[in-house]
Amino acid sequence: MQVKNIPSSWINKNGYRFDCNPYMSGAVEARALLMSMRGMTEPLDSLTRGHSGGIYNGPVFKRRFVSSREFGVPFVTSGNMLRTDLRDVPLLSKIDAYSRKLSYLRLEEGMILISCSGAIGNMVYVRPDMEGYWSCQDQLKVSVDSSKILPGYLYSFLGSKFGMPIILGGTYGAIIQHLEPEHIENLPIPRLDPEVERLAHRLVDEAANLRSQATEKLEAISRKFDEFMPHSSRRRDCIKVSEVSSKKIQSRFDAQFHDPEVDAIKRNIQAKKSISIGDWCNSIFLPGIFKRIHIEDINYGAYYYTGASLFCLEPKPKGILSEQTSRFNEVVLKKGMILVQAFGQDGGLTGRSVWVGDHLDGQTTTHMLVRLQSSSIRKDAYLYGFLQSDIAYRQIACLTYGGSIPHFDEAGISTVLMPVFDSDAFDQIADDVLWAMEARDKALDNEVRARRLVEEAIENAAKC
Repeated sequence: MQVKNIPSSWINKNGYRFDCNPYMSGAVEARALLMSMRGMTEPLDSLTRGHSGGIYNGPVFKRRFVSSREFGVPFVTSGNMLRTDLRDVPLLSKIDAYSRKLSYLRLEEGMILISCSGAIGNMVYVRPDMEGYWSCQDQLKVSVDSSKILPGYLYSFLGSKFGMPIILGGTYGAIIQHLEPEHIENLPIPRLDPEVERLAHRLVDEAANLRSQATEKLEAISRKFDEFMPHSSRRRDCIKVSEVSSKKIQSRFDAQFHDPEVDAIKRNIQAKKSISIGDWCNSIFLPGIFKRIHIEDINYGAYYYTGASLFCLEPKPKGILSEQTSRFNEVVLKKGMILVQAFGQDGGLTGRSVWVGDHLDGQTTTHMLVRLQSSSIRKDAYLYGFLQSDIAYRQIACLTYGGSIPHFDEAGISTVLMPVFDSDAFDQIADDVLWAMEARDKALDNEVRARRLVEEAIENAAKC
């Protein structure tokens, strides 16, 4: 239990708020430290531009989604904005998106998004590949005036141990927390040595470009594999009707398993050189259920990640898993391992894959992901490239079974068929995947380094 005595002057300075948020989050202390840097801070709203002064969320509106990019625009919510891969975000109707009511919710490179309803304070820097996406009302948009401040530096500060507490301190609400533009518009932004600000911006900007380039490479690989997609299967909004022989329903009776589009995909793949994931991999396993033993000292365990966090730009550990956990060795991750979400709701993350890179190497995660590994990291890279494709996802999605929490197992994913290209195409795909994964690791390194750089500069300036 946290107990803290606060002077009445703090209540006066925080709009007479009697809830704990402004006083227990470290916001008051962070603001006091920044204000001690006399003449070195500027209010946030003086550094923004655009709609409503440059800090806004948006109106509540009925969301009408469509199934084709011809009629819709990618729509980013506070729930999916943190995901590394945004290719499957819903499409908001263009009629609504370009209307006078919602047109200003279009994202531009260099904007900063802050979740402002429910889970407060999640933050994303708008990358080149997000240009032209639309945002929802549950995100604060900070449109930076780059003639006054570099957006990468501002993003680093807002996500730092000095900026984040002040943002969180502005939240209100009992059941669903909220944050409004007026709660952060006067947030003091420290103006540091120009070289520090430029370096922080360069690191963040490079991270954004690396992530965009990685996404482009993976999309190109996906398109190459999806050439095996039957033309009739490219539309997802059509009704599926088929006949299945009695022999095929001896083991599985559910309609989803006998998807006619998946049958067509498999026929196309089998028409050329192909192999099953089971034959490609040396190891396919799904750890059993285990009791998690969490500890405080990282020297006696490893960081533990939930399945959903692994799909985020910066995975956040839930805690530290003890080495004494019964299945600890089974859930330790190794570089080059591929994780495929095996449990979850249809249409969610089930069937989506994660590459274990430098940041996850040696860490642990839930038993709800199938682990895939082949005989070499290049074969792993080729398999990961295939798993980004629609023909892979369609095959995996039809494997799930179960009522409350649909899931699939090792035997199911082993049957998924993968095209095998010639050696030149194999090498190109493996090279591109490995480059993309290293780029994502470097991007995360850059953002962490930028935050630390800003925090150290603020601490040194406050001492003077």
